[in-house]
Amino acid sequence: MLGLARSDTSADALRQAGCDVLPGDLRDLESLRRGAEQADSVIHTAFDHDFSRMAENCDMDRIAIEAMGSALAGSNKRFIVTSGLPPLMGRVSTETDILPAGAHGLPRVSEQVAMALTDSGVRVSVIRMPQVHDQSRQGFASYLMDHARNHGVSAYVGDGQNRWPAVHRLDAARLYSLVLDNDASGERYHAVGEEGVAVRDVAEAIGKRLDVPVTSLSEEDSASHFGWLDRIARMDVPASSDLTRQNLNWQSMQKADLIQDILASI
Repeated sequence: MLGLARSDTSADALRQAGCDVLPGDLRDLESLRRGAEQADSVIHTAFDHDFSRMAENCDMDRIAIEAMGSALAGSNKRFIVTSGLPPLMGRVSTETDILPAGAHGLPRVSEQVAMALTDSGVRVSVIRMPQVHDQSRQGFASYLMDHARNHGVSAYVGDGQNRWPAVHRLDAARLYSLVLDNDASGERYHAVGEEGVAVRDVAEAIGKRLDVPVTSLSEEDSASHFGWLDRIARMDVPASSDLTRQNLNWQSMQKADLIQDILASI
């Protein structure tokens, strides 16, 4: 196995896991192409989650996918690309939902760029990720926890019944392995262990973990309290993984759910 590493710490972690190291990052297109050419299959999971530069990071992601795709063109090699779930707001999304580029004002086009590569002889699959959690990190909940720690209160909006889907990190890893071994191309998979966790439950778990009060905010007060997190705190994006489970015989194996990992967070 060959892993891309942009730091000595990441390189050491790869070596400890038994991987060879390819120095570089998402901006180093030559390293990306060279790594793709050497590999039998490519899995792309990297993304810069600096939300203050979201448009720039999405464009960097697009260019990186195109670079790796160009190296794989005509090879019939497997290329697994990571994307987000469709933000359908209030409706349970499925693997058959296809969104055009720029849907809901979101600049990320990982999925659209990846799927276009099927026309150039690349066996592409997309894995859509929800909130990925273990005891170290819990997706967007970790940002809400940092915010609650800094402000002395854990908050949610309205009745807090808007939902986030979630998956344990190890269950997600197993799905990548199953997709890698599958011959299908042009498929979309949902790495969803929990269809929808109420954000109120998330906020209450954070309050308990940090020993801070929990409160409901009005729509009007949400933006001033959460700032750039406001949109995230109000998201209602449940998602199903029924087709993924049926097609790959994938299921959640880990006992810890999102709330349990928040309560046990390090």
